[in-house]
Amino acid sequence: MCHALPMVSDSRTPLGKVLPRRAGKTVEEALSDTRVTLVTGARQCGKSTLVRLLAKERTGEWRNLDAPAVRQAAIADPTGFVEFPELMVIDEIQRVPELLLAIKEQVDDDPRPGRYLLTGSARVLGLRTLPDALPGRMETIELWPFSQGEIDGGADGFVDALFAERDDLHHTSDISRIEYAERLVRGGFPEAVSRSNARRRERFLDAYVADLIARDVSQLAEIERTAEMRALIRLLAARSGQLLVPGSLGNGIGLSASTIHRYLGLLEEVFLIKRIPAWSRNLGGRAIGTSKMAFVDSGIAANLLAADARSLVRPEGVFGPLLEGFVLMELARQLTWSDERVELFHYRTKDKIEVDAVLENRRGLVVGIEVKASSTVRPDDFRGLRHLAARLGDDFAVGVVLYTGTRTLPFGDRMRAMPVSALWEVAAPQG
Repeated sequence: MCHALPMVSDSRTPLGKVLPRRAGKTVEEALSDTRVTLVTGARQCGKSTLVRLLAKERTGEWRNLDAPAVRQAAIADPTGFVEFPELMVIDEIQRVPELLLAIKEQVDDDPRPGRYLLTGSARVLGLRTLPDALPGRMETIELWPFSQGEIDGGADGFVDALFAERDDLHHTSDISRIEYAERLVRGGFPEAVSRSNARRRERFLDAYVADLIARDVSQLAEIERTAEMRALIRLLAARSGQLLVPGSLGNGIGLSASTIHRYLGLLEEVFLIKRIPAWSRNLGGRAIGTSKMAFVDSGIAANLLAADARSLVRPEGVFGPLLEGFVLMELARQLTWSDERVELFHYRTKDKIEVDAVLENRRGLVVGIEVKASSTVRPDDFRGLRHLAARLGDDFAVGVVLYTGTRTLPFGDRMRAMPVSALWEVAAPQG
């Protein structure tokens, strides 16, 4: 029988305020009806803190596989390691993926819900050494760095509101372009959010990328050319929000297309980058199938480019591409808790008509989103959205240009310009 769970929270702001995590409710629900729950996501995004708080008032056992002695015990005797009558929390399960087979044997013999709560800093089910994926026995929940709504105490209901209210949705904002740039540079890692000193935050982000290559990437594969891996990561930061073409990335850093492809897969497995797949309903056969890439955390991307908030908003700055990646990842975070079941894509044709984000729900209803770093919007900014609307007809719900201005502005049938802050300040409809 499951014990009551405490309120879920995570890291603290500089003022010491506890910040709740929206994924906490999903984890609680999984523990109540699923034998194994896996919380996966980037290092330092708050997984361990979240599961520690969830397990705090339950009878359970905590095992951290980052500790060498604990890891050696798990390798030596996987079956004995996971034997426990109550909840067992295993942190960083990707360190010893062979434990999953022993866990499978345990939960097949005793199928009570809430037996195991696992965390992983790599996409565990993608590991080549994985002996068994626990089909039907495990629920996987992704935890991202903080959303802007989690940091601010905002509503984070934009996706649900878009599909429910469509072009009736309105929002006003008093956030300036420089304030958006400051949010982008800060990112969402709890440690970075807690550091008000920009230099100290940069130190953390530098160390984060270095440790990621030295620890998690090296565990997943033999990386002989770490200098080239670092160069690739910097190159990817400069191309945030752009199409991901492995062949073109190798030019200048001395890596083959096949090596680039392998490295990209590794960086995605450790949650440094996220691929946004191309969307198509065969609308005239002109859509391309190349994915787009965004950094999971905008602070890391900006730091790799040595960009601070003021340099971003200069005419020669890279505010536009980084803002697009920032928006894509805020949407990706929100899809993990929205009531509307939605998938995230991008759209581009061979004629270079494009839409930065395409959201499609299970009923085939589509929302298109364009991202503009300017504080004004022109009719031409809706070109890609009008293209989609004309071809989808009634399946096109609404087209939104997110911009750094302050007001919601109508631009014709099912077309709106809205402030970027609508992403985290708009509430989901009630009921």
